[in-house]
Amino acid sequence: MDDRILLFLLLLTGLLVALAKRSRKASRVPIVRPPTPSFGPLTSYRDALSFIEHAPAMINRGYELHPNAVFRVARMWYWEYVACGTRLVKEIGGLPENVVSFTEGVEEIVQSRITMGHEVIDNPYHLAVVRTTLTRNLHARFPDVRDEIVCGFDEIVGLRTEWKSVYVLPTIMDIVARVSNRLFVGLPLCRNKAYLDNNVQYTIDVMASSKNIGLLPPFLRPMLGPLITKRNKSFDTAMRLLGPVVAERMRQEDEYGPDWSGKPNDLISWILEIAHGDNRTVEGIVMRILAVNMAAIHTTSMAFTHMLYSLASFEPAKYLLPMRAEVEAVIADEGWSKAALGNMHLIDSFLRESQRMHGNGPVGMTRRVVARDGVTLSDGTYLPHGAFICVAAMPAHVDDANYENAKEFDGFRFARERDAQIAKEEAEPSVEKHALGRQMITTAPDHLPFGTGKHACPGRFFAATELKAMLAHLVLNYDVKAVVDGVRPPDEVYGIRINPNTRGQVLLRKRVE
Repeated sequence: MDDRILLFLLLLTGLLVALAKRSRKASRVPIVRPPTPSFGPLTSYRDALSFIEHAPAMINRGYELHPNAVFRVARMWYWEYVACGTRLVKEIGGLPENVVSFTEGVEEIVQSRITMGHEVIDNPYHLAVVRTTLTRNLHARFPDVRDEIVCGFDEIVGLRTEWKSVYVLPTIMDIVARVSNRLFVGLPLCRNKAYLDNNVQYTIDVMASSKNIGLLPPFLRPMLGPLITKRNKSFDTAMRLLGPVVAERMRQEDEYGPDWSGKPNDLISWILEIAHGDNRTVEGIVMRILAVNMAAIHTTSMAFTHMLYSLASFEPAKYLLPMRAEVEAVIADEGWSKAALGNMHLIDSFLRESQRMHGNGPVGMTRRVVARDGVTLSDGTYLPHGAFICVAAMPAHVDDANYENAKEFDGFRFARERDAQIAKEEAEPSVEKHALGRQMITTAPDHLPFGTGKHACPGRFFAATELKAMLAHLVLNYDVKAVVDGVRPPDEVYGIRINPNTRGQVLLRKRVE
């Protein structure tokens, strides 16, 4: 039989099976559809295709119609339930993993068992390192982070007094890869071009291939997914470049003990400290460092690119110059340190506002119901076993009930809120203290780039440190402007993903007084 005919029959079978399951699982939860005529029993599939292009508009409409309830939208092979409002966001964020699974939610979005390897997903012991050891070492390793930021910008962007047009996303990905790997694998590998290029390309491939794999019927993904992803090629390159470093580190630890003199303070060492038995293999550790790279490079590069597009679209006097003055004052008083970053309130506020206006997408906190009997939410909504539930993130970010002039970018909004809260606390000692509640790392039901609750992003402390240090360096040393005055390159939308423009440019030059 012709391969194309076989593939068509398999896809048709998947469509019919999913259609049957979908009809059996129909519920009373309201459906939000695009404003198009019914297409009979295939309406939901037509809606799912429309969702790829119009997801933000459909999620916004659902939020407006059901502001404190749950609605559902058609995805290609299932219904996705979307919860709205503070109470439900907190509830979902607090549900345990054995009821609604964060891991299975990530799996559906990133197709991680195929794109990254089932070992990383089914035995994610490395996440404990990211959540605890990496975070604890940010103060001690900050000089290295700072050094790599300076070297990365100097070598990749350069310092010239004439304006230079820079493709933002690829440039920032290269810098973030260097800075992140200074902590992950150290010198000299963190500056090895082949090693860095492999990590960046792997990040791009995971996100691109997961979109295509997600269009396949679930039962076909294990068979066809590996043909789409380039994971094996990336892993082979990582084994060639990083594998010998890990093997040598294991040999030194076996020979000299776990606390041998000269032991590097990096991710390799931190993972080796908790990798025992079957987990202690070169292949397993390389695979996990590759996975951590993907997460770090993707999230930080996207956030910084969004921020830089916004910064360039405003006159320098509005944001760049006040942030420059703040950085100069802080480092004159404290020098460059992790603690000093904590006193750069305008820097923190601008990044948090950029995340608010240009987050990861219209929804967040995707989970899959794994409880055998499903789960009933406090508002009475029943979610069956296997259902996907997420929260309406972007609509909450731009809701005037949550923020004043919510649809306007106000880079120093959170710094002003902090100052006002501190003044209130000083004037009224009995007032509950939460002046730090609007820091970049702080999660909330109305600010969800890092999620909230039990599975808030474990790497957000590292990401925030990296982003703040990079922005502080940028405003201190560079002038920035848009290619077209006041124009921000439009975001790119694909379903629930909203990415910064991949071909967008800004103009940079060495700071001119």
